[in-house]
Amino acid sequence: MWTIIVTVIMGAIIGALARLVLPGKQSISTLVTVILGILGALIGSWAYSAMSDNSGTSGIDWIALILGVIAAAVLIVIYGMIVGRKQV
Repeated sequence: MWTIIVTVIMGAIIGALARLVLPGKQSISTLVTVILGILGALIGSWAYSAMSDNSGTSGIDWIALILGVIAAAVLIVIYGMIVGRKQV
C-alpha cells in the first residue's frame, strides 16, 4: 500500500524532472505532466523490480527513480507528438 502512495508522490516529482531533462518547450499542462510522471514512475518501478528482483529497499531506490524519469520523458515526447499533430 505504501509503495503505491510513494510511487504516486514520486511520479509527480518525476514528471517535473522529465520535463526539465527534455530540450525545448513542452506545451502540456501541469496535470498531464503529473499523470505522465506517475505512469513513468510505475513503469520505472515495474521495470526495475522485474530486472533486479530487489523488492524491499529502505530509502530511495535511485535506479528505479532514473528509470522512472526516462519512462516519463518518453511518455511526454509521445504525448507531445500525438497532441502536436492534432493541434495543427
